[in-house]
Amino acid sequence: MSPLLVALLCLTMIATSFLSGIFGMAGGMILIGVLLAMLPLPQAMVLHAVTQMASNGWRGLLWFRYIRWHPIAAYMSGCFVALAIWSMTQYVPDAPTALLMLGVTPFLARLLPSGFKANPESAIQGTIYGAICMSLLLLTGVAGPLLDTFFLGGKLDRREIVATKAGCQLFGHTVKLAYFGNIVDQGGSLDPVIAGLAIAAAMLGTTLSGRALGAMSDGQYRLWANRIVTTIALYYVGHGSFLLVAPRLGA
Repeated sequence: MSPLLVALLCLTMIATSFLSGIFGMAGGMILIGVLLAMLPLPQAMVLHAVTQMASNGWRGLLWFRYIRWHPIAAYMSGCFVALAIWSMTQYVPDAPTALLMLGVTPFLARLLPSGFKANPESAIQGTIYGAICMSLLLLTGVAGPLLDTFFLGGKLDRREIVATKAGCQLFGHTVKLAYFGNIVDQGGSLDPVIAGLAIAAAMLGTTLSGRALGAMSDGQYRLWANRIVTTIALYYVGHGSFLLVAPRLGA
């Protein structure tokens, strides 16, 4: 990887970590799309996991006093169920399929019956969402939009949402790193220098976002969170569809 490409990648990581630091999501969706365009899927997953672990871990420390631990425990239990299932298959989708699943993800929760209301303080719902989100993490690299929809359905304020979701995401991406770095044997290794730069860039972007999050109201947070995720999701649906159709058009 050339020095210019590394520099552009670091700037992208700073920007996406800044965005995630404000909304607790969206940055990861953008970053995985960039990485999938630059690297083979296993390597992209490993680098994305390292970056997101640093970003979410640092975010969790910055907002530690707002973390709600019961939702994290329920989420983790669901993650273990999904990991056990996917470890038996070791399925790795191609880039177009991953992008399509990535784009569809935010709309999954919106297909639920109108009478259903997401509640992040429900242990049963937390376990179910944990299993689904862990599956999405292993197939597409991110699950933030679906997890964010889950947290937006409850009564937690924006700081509690960002802090608690950071804890969930830290665990999820740690599992993803183990999955692609050790369980799936498809070249998911990573240059330690690149990994170190990714961690530093993620921490810097997250630190810079703290003041912006504090200045927002809960209403502004919820409004812009939904708008940003929907826009990015639609782009990935279009991009993934194009990658699937383009080879046939060329033929």
